[in-house]
Amino acid sequence: MPYKLQFQVYQYPFYPPLQTRYGIWEKREGIILRLSDETGRVGWGEIAPLPWFGSETLAQAVEYCRQSSTEINESDLWAIPDSLSACQFGFHSAWEDLQNPSPPLTSLAFSGLLATGEKALSAWQSLWEQGYRTFKWKIGVYPIQEELNWVRQLMQMLPQEAKLRLDANAGLTWEDANQWLGVCDELGIEFLEQPLPVNSLDGLLALSQRYQTPLALDESVSTLAQIKYCYDRGWRGIFVVKPSIVGRPQGVRDFCQQTQICMVFSSVFETPVGRKAALKLARELSNPNYAIGFGVNHWLKAEVLPQCQV
Repeated sequence: MPYKLQFQVYQYPFYPPLQTRYGIWEKREGIILRLSDETGRVGWGEIAPLPWFGSETLAQAVEYCRQSSTEINESDLWAIPDSLSACQFGFHSAWEDLQNPSPPLTSLAFSGLLATGEKALSAWQSLWEQGYRTFKWKIGVYPIQEELNWVRQLMQMLPQEAKLRLDANAGLTWEDANQWLGVCDELGIEFLEQPLPVNSLDGLLALSQRYQTPLALDESVSTLAQIKYCYDRGWRGIFVVKPSIVGRPQGVRDFCQQTQICMVFSSVFETPVGRKAALKLARELSNPNYAIGFGVNHWLKAEVLPQCQV
């Protein structure tokens, strides 16, 4: 059965801009997809690229959409190349939504993303009042001794039942990673994400055996092909998966069911369209012992989010 394809490019600003190891991220850009069939069914999807994590660029995604026919078949969906992992997720999510619209989502525990640096020492309180009990703080942004001082202060401030996870975004040296993990063991940090660069899997495997604090891969496992590679190389720690750039949802389901790996799902600041599809997959596959990384709505303003009108 052919499906009619429509798409719309969007952009919306962050309030305030996000400061990460990669620099300042001022706006989220992506594509809203709409598939419809001759019976009147409609499915929505979103392409939300994150090229510095290994997905295609927005320009590549737009070019793919423009080159696609206004009528596509299911076989066209399976022909999307692996190099367009965000397109794979967006198109397949729209097709799944058309075939079987998602029921209302059951409650899931979210981790709240804190501001970087010293601002985290005050930012956690409002998130706690909103119901968050797990927090994520990005490190490797400021000098290490300043961040170590702040994380100690933060752990003293947080209520006993709170959990804190850290994300280095692949930005630490071997020496700094060891120093951080020593402090993580001392403070009882929930886990540390991607302390070393993507090409340092041997080092990450070694660190995972050296300290009590669990390690998670993030940048190293942005696509399904990378997840499979790291699993084959022996990684049995946490896989932080960003569904919007991982590839086809069914491929992730199949691999997770075959291997029973520990996945913790995380947002790439999608609109509500992509968030719905990502949370559907997270509800199915994310490890229930960990809050998922979708506590990011406080960085967005609802009035500037794109609407589903294409």
